[in-house]
Amino acid sequence: MKTLLVEDKAYIRKGLLNLLQLVDTNVNVLGECESVKEAVVVANACKPDLIFLDINLTDGTAFDFLDQTEHLNFKIIFITAYEEYALQALKIGAVDYILKPVDISDLEVALKKVTNLTVAEQKQQIKTVKSVWNNEDSKIILSLHDSFQVIDLKELMYCESDKGYTSFYCSDGKKHVVSKTLKAFEDQLSAANFTRPHQSYMVNLQFIDKYDKSGIIYLKNGKKIPVSSRKKDQFVAAFLNKN
Repeated sequence: MKTLLVEDKAYIRKGLLNLLQLVDTNVNVLGECESVKEAVVVANACKPDLIFLDINLTDGTAFDFLDQTEHLNFKIIFITAYEEYALQALKIGAVDYILKPVDISDLEVALKKVTNLTVAEQKQQIKTVKSVWNNEDSKIILSLHDSFQVIDLKELMYCESDKGYTSFYCSDGKKHVVSKTLKAFEDQLSAANFTRPHQSYMVNLQFIDKYDKSGIIYLKNGKKIPVSSRKKDQFVAAFLNKN
């Protein structure tokens, strides 16, 4: 297979090249690229059968590259660091990927899987990944015991953390529990109109009915959320700014 390595770190490319020489003599590496711009030019010139594609490049993402090479037919094995959102998106799409630093056994498994797929089948998988990825700001993905649950943040009312677990309460009455602390989700939720009035809670400002100055938030469904004295000023500022 004519193969292209698209990865912005030279030592990762070198390590991957060495491993490929060990595990598969059918892989013929035609070139190495470290940016979206460079990869588009090289892919158009050499028309590879397979691309090892880093998720985050120096001048964009793997999906920026894919948008500019839709007319080409190649298979992909994604390369990614241990980034929770990226991994969840890849798993939902069932797309082949390898983690940095690359392990030889993972590489062998990915090569075997991608060989058994048609280009059309994988393109469909990647559409799913891209859809999830592009909705990062408006959705959150929860890793449950036996599945991945996608939640629209506009429908998420509040989260409650207790003893290392976090419960997600939605406006349709559904509840989802994950074995992670609230801290793991705080950055994404904070960027999506949520506030943390208490160590154990994050609340969607859109679902607040009123705030009692004694330190209690009333949600539109009647739920009461406490506001800690330490976080009171920060919460009030966020609440008044939103309203």
